[in-house]
Order: sequence, then structure tokens, then C-alpha cells
Amino acid sequence: MVGVAPVKITGDDGAVLRLEDVHRTYGTGPEAVRALRGVDVGFDRGTFTAVMGPSGSGKSTLLQCSAGLDRPDRGRVVLDGTDLAGLTETQLTVLRRQRLGFVFQAFNLVGSLTAEQNVGLPLRLAGRRPDRAEVHRALAQVGLGERAGHLPSQLSGGQQQRVAIARALITKPRMLFADEPTGALDSSSSRDVLALLRDLVDREGQSTVMVTHDPVAAAHADRVLFLADGRIVDDLPRPTAQQVAERMTALETAGTPA
Repeated sequence: MVGVAPVKITGDDGAVLRLEDVHRTYGTGPEAVRALRGVDVGFDRGTFTAVMGPSGSGKSTLLQCSAGLDRPDRGRVVLDGTDLAGLTETQLTVLRRQRLGFVFQAFNLVGSLTAEQNVGLPLRLAGRRPDRAEVHRALAQVGLGERAGHLPSQLSGGQQQRVAIARALITKPRMLFADEPTGALDSSSSRDVLALLRDLVDREGQSTVMVTHDPVAAAHADRVLFLADGRIVDDLPRPTAQQVAERMTALETAGTPA
């Protein structure tokens, strides 16, 4: 992208997650796609970061490498003092189950399980028997304490996403990753989910990284990182929706051929 320089953001000593000179390329030869090109960034504990950028800028790859779902070709990803490069696939799976939470656009709830059973599923996958009181506390935390016995089909989209958030929080993750968490919701449900994510950061100190395309959603974060062509090119603290929209317009305009 012409005229856009990369930015190095290392965070402070309280960083729960750090990416150091991270590169990720898919394919080889002329068809290779350089999804990340030397990303340096730190995410501090108890903060809410939004990640934005034009289509193909590397947002999803940044999230996947940060969460150990994909491995960089070069560079380091350090989560809570653990260098992910030194872990086997089995160890990465255990780390994700124990230290990370995930919320996706499509909710990914199991349709045949109740809200209570969906929330307890990560514990079962980790070989633990879910404590019913613990699961109900997680549901109450997202405002669904009275819906524990409901199936996903009996819940609205916003309620399903809140169940997904409770499921992500049940293991008390060090980092919560949200990939377009409001993309499938109406405006009212989106506001509720974003307010919940904001409250989890403010009240519980939940470190959160959210990929989004929505300036209004990004404005709920403490800061917004902007990606272009696999590089972090801007960092906006205390964002407003208007500021985010203007930065995105400038990035998209810079990437449009004359």
C-alpha cells in the first residue's frame, strides 16, 4: 500500500501477549500471499484492543497466529510468558483450552445442547466435569442466568452470542479473542454484546482482542490497531466511531489504484 509506513508497538511490561517480528506467507513463488510482514505489537493486561483493516490486510492471520491457531514463518508469539514456537500441536491445544477464549461471528453452539451444556463443553473437552454452579455463574455473568435450559434454537442471535461468550469465559482465559462477534447480529443485539465485552474488561480485567469491520464496534475498545498489507500502520487510542471510519477511509483510498 503506497504511502503507508509500518508501526512498531511493543506495549509495556504488563503485556499478556506479544508478537515480535512476525511474518506469515501462504503459498510459494509468484502466487505467494504475504499475510503478515514483520508485525511487532504488545497487548497489555486488562485492555480491549480492536483490529481493523481493508480486506486482505492480515487481520484474521494476526488473530490466528496470536491464538496459536496458525504458526508464523518467522518471529515470536509469546503468551503469558510462553513462547508458542516451542510447543507441540498437542501442547498448543492444551494451552488454547486452558488460557484462551474464542468468540466467533457464527456463535458455533452445538444445537442439540442446552445453554448450560454448551457453556460447560470446554471443561468436558479438557477432561473436567463441569461444576453446575460455576456454569450458572458464567451464564449469569452474561445476563442469561434464567436461560440455562434453553436450546440455541430457543434463543435470539444476541442471546446465542452471549452464551458463546460465557462458554469462552468458563476456563477463565488469560486472553479473549473475538472474531467479528457482532457480524451476524442486528444493531440492538450488537450494542448489547459490545457493552458486555466492554464491561468484562472494565469489571473483570479481561484482556480482549477483537477483529471487526465496524467502526461503531471498534469505538468500544481502548485502542484500535489498523493493518494494511500485513503491517500495523496506525494505532488509535480512545477511539470514536468517526475517527475510526476516517482512518479506514484513508487506508482504503491509499490502496485504490490511480
